[in-house]
Amino acid sequence: MNGTLEYKGYLGSVEFSTEDKCLFGKIEFINDLMMFDGESVEQIEAAFRDAVDSYIEFCESQGKKPNQPFKGSFNIRIGEELHRKAALEARKAKSTLNDFVKTALEEKLEHT
Repeated sequence: MNGTLEYKGYLGSVEFSTEDKCLFGKIEFINDLMMFDGESVEQIEAAFRDAVDSYIEFCESQGKKPNQPFKGSFNIRIGEELHRKAALEARKAKSTLNDFVKTALEEKLEHT
């Protein structure tokens, strides 16, 4: 286990409490707080899946759309100088700034 669980597109963190001698975590990247716990890997995995299912069911019962962890867009703050350089390079490449940054991220992540 690498400290991250995935189920139905949701990610969950996993940590260990030395004080309580248990595993615990929360559903990451949503606006609501959904936590889960267990005493073994099997229990924490099951608790995470139950938390995701409960979250989705709760939202449906409330007529609320569940948060999706990633929407495909995000805002970043990079400073004026880097912003200018990226915009100039995008223009030179006859590209949009969005496509330029997307390509840069793809290239960087190919090596990880």
